[in-house]
Amino acid sequence: MEDEKYELHPLMHGCDDSWTWNRREKSREVTLYGNSFNIAHFHPNWSSGTAGVRGTRVLNNGKYFWEIHLSQRIFGTSMMFGIATKYARLHVDSFTNLLGEDCHGWGLSHKGLLWHGGTWYHYTKPFRENEATVIGILFDGVDGTLTFYKDGKCLGIAFRGLHEVKQSLYPMVCSTAAKTEMKLTGMKRDFVNLQDRCRAVILKCVVDKTSIDELMIPPRIKGYLKEGINEIRMQPFQPISENEYLLGT
Repeated sequence: MEDEKYELHPLMHGCDDSWTWNRREKSREVTLYGNSFNIAHFHPNWSSGTAGVRGTRVLNNGKYFWEIHLSQRIFGTSMMFGIATKYARLHVDSFTNLLGEDCHGWGLSHKGLLWHGGTWYHYTKPFRENEATVIGILFDGVDGTLTFYKDGKCLGIAFRGLHEVKQSLYPMVCSTAAKTEMKLTGMKRDFVNLQDRCRAVILKCVVDKTSIDELMIPPRIKGYLKEGINEIRMQPFQPISENEYLLGT
């Protein structure tokens, strides 16, 4: 991510985060590809409804930032970005503002509207159609806020009170428009504590778990470092059964 496009990067003192779109929690009209499935392609042929996909990152109680790169195909009833619980729908056979249609989602549409609980609010200017755009999203689980950025410019706090949500919250995007793409990049997270910060520095200097085993440190610390490697690495590709695939439809 190019930090220079931000006057002050939201998590400039944080560390890189690692998550992607969930291959098991998506609409049948979403195809994932790219580096670790970080690109979501909506309605590959034509569109007859609204399709969504959730991210693998649980957001509660932490502070996270990520970017969504939108292709030049920005049009249609609704292209949305935000967060949701696992109870938010991922597919509907109609054109609608899916993210925020009920109490399980909080979303921003490309028309500049915020949606939650089936109610919309004016937030920013509509996006220009057929012009590539980068949306930054900052979730603060301590203050309970969600803030959006557009092409490096902060649009202000969009939602509050998210620290009171008991269910797990995940990143989510959706689209009604055919052959549209959203690319996930620039994931950052804040450090939980000094121990977390120290681990992040050490992991920049080791290659793999074997390198950790060679360090002259207590076994418990080695285990903690290895947990960090597991968090950084994406899960390898695994075939998905038809039943697992249909869970997200």
